[in-house]
Amino acid sequence: MHIKKNDMVKVIAGREKGKTGKVLNVVREKNRVVIEKTNLIKKHQRPDATGKGGIVEKEAPLHVSNVMLICSKCNTGVRIGYKVLEDGKKVRICKKCQELLDE
Repeated sequence: MHIKKNDMVKVIAGREKGKTGKVLNVVREKNRVVIEKTNLIKKHQRPDATGKGGIVEKEAPLHVSNVMLICSKCNTGVRIGYKVLEDGKKVRICKKCQELLDE
């Protein structure tokens, strides 16, 4: 998957189109990502031993095809490519400016 945890992404399709945020969680089995303060839903929570119940707002997962990685140099949503460094490490690069996206 081309998106990883703690990446900055931009939503490019759907109800939340145009919003940006940090990836909180990646669900590899379903090709989905959870982005902070994006795609909020209301969940009716039953009271349990740890806390009280009520209506809780939480982030719902979005399909990975609906988000685009933000390049720190370009400061926009970009397509990504891959490059193998001299030491054999495979890293993600920005297709616009050829900047490394992985530290």
